[in-house]
Amino acid sequence: MLYLDGIVSSIRKIPGYPVISRYIKSSYQNDPVRSIIELLLIFFIIRYILSTKYSPEKNNYVKLSEKEIDDLVDEWVPENLVSDLTEAEKSEIEKIPIIIGSTGSKLLQKKAIEALRKYGVGACGPPGFYGTQVCLTYLDVHMVLEQMVANFLGTESAILYSQTYSTISSVIPAFSKRGDILVVDRGVNFAIQKGIQISRSTIRWFDHNDISSLEDVLENIRIDQMVSHKPLSRRFIIVEGLSETFGDICNLAKIIELKKKYKYRLILDESWSFGTLGRCGRGVTEYYGCDPQDVDILVGSLSTCLCSGGGFCAGTSEIVEHQRITGASYVFSAALPASLAVIASQAILMLQQPSSSDYFTALRKNSNIFRSIIEMNEFIDISSHKDSPIVIFRIKKEFLEKYGWSFEETEGVLQEIVDECLNNGILIMRVRKINSQEIWEFGPSIRICINIGLSKKETEKSAIIVKSAISKVLKLRR
Repeated sequence: MLYLDGIVSSIRKIPGYPVISRYIKSSYQNDPVRSIIELLLIFFIIRYILSTKYSPEKNNYVKLSEKEIDDLVDEWVPENLVSDLTEAEKSEIEKIPIIIGSTGSKLLQKKAIEALRKYGVGACGPPGFYGTQVCLTYLDVHMVLEQMVANFLGTESAILYSQTYSTISSVIPAFSKRGDILVVDRGVNFAIQKGIQISRSTIRWFDHNDISSLEDVLENIRIDQMVSHKPLSRRFIIVEGLSETFGDICNLAKIIELKKKYKYRLILDESWSFGTLGRCGRGVTEYYGCDPQDVDILVGSLSTCLCSGGGFCAGTSEIVEHQRITGASYVFSAALPASLAVIASQAILMLQQPSSSDYFTALRKNSNIFRSIIEMNEFIDISSHKDSPIVIFRIKKEFLEKYGWSFEETEGVLQEIVDECLNNGILIMRVRKINSQEIWEFGPSIRICINIGLSKKETEKSAIIVKSAISKVLKLRR
């Protein structure tokens, strides 16, 4: 007891003891948990100060001889960088056809060879550095193509991208950021889906190609803005001119009307409609007779119908110049090879000829002929527009429900249809998607792209073969 009294007496002699004592007493009364935590921290600090220093130079591992090290190295088997293919993946790769021979007109092939010999294979740099190709007369083939695209579409300016996929996926985040609002068609293609994800904007979906659904979404956003008094943000409507997923055509005239009514900007993806719709191939704007100036941002592809590559974005000069420093794919990707730029320029010149309307008249005729034959098949639903050069069909839901086919089984059935057509000399393809990456799922389908390279009789024969293949495969599956 005397020993404890001595310790307490020694502690009381410490300078500042009365202050510390009063603090602990008042702290404990108000918050005892806090006192316990502080005490633990004091013990931790004391232990840390008194602990021995750690030296990284101390060898505390087992020493191995050179022979033991060599044996361990020989026994080590690294994991594969890429996992082995599954049976389904092997089957899918085996089904990919190999096409021998070039496509396009002889004139385009000639222009491509001339450009290749003059400019070389690639641009070898982004457009902002050494990517632009300048010829001996100081006429930049990229800039010439940009001006030709703008003049052809009736816009103020245009900008080129070297990959079709990265065009729309770079354009969207260049203008829309966190806090902005994107009103998007539920059936948009994969590139648009990635673009809106990268933008981190607020997404509002409307039913595919449903104007009433679009108007409801716009009205709900307006009401929400009035109630919440949120600060104004940039707002965009995003649609496809010709749907990659369904093959139907958007009601552009009505969308422009709603865009003006609710004060939105419009981003129109014409990757499939440019060069295929309209009297001279100017896309949905020409098809409906709309003013291209009413479309704020118009995106298209040079690879679908121009036998070239890459994509473009057309609009006002402010829209275009903004992308030259904020469009990720434009800034960080190598420029479009000069030969592809020359091919696209020549293809646009061909579309500007007075006789070019004959191409699209023939295309619509072939599309109508093909569609009129296969739509008589009882097993499929065709979602494409009658004037669409893309014919997309799916197996009817009633048959899927009747036979209880899963997604994978349905894909297998469609692949059998593709194989049966190929056995009869007709090449069509099943739509391939990364299902785990898709935001919305609309079921397996087959996409057939109609062209003017076939005569009326060849188109009819092709349609009959496809129709017969569908019936044959599905009847065997019953």
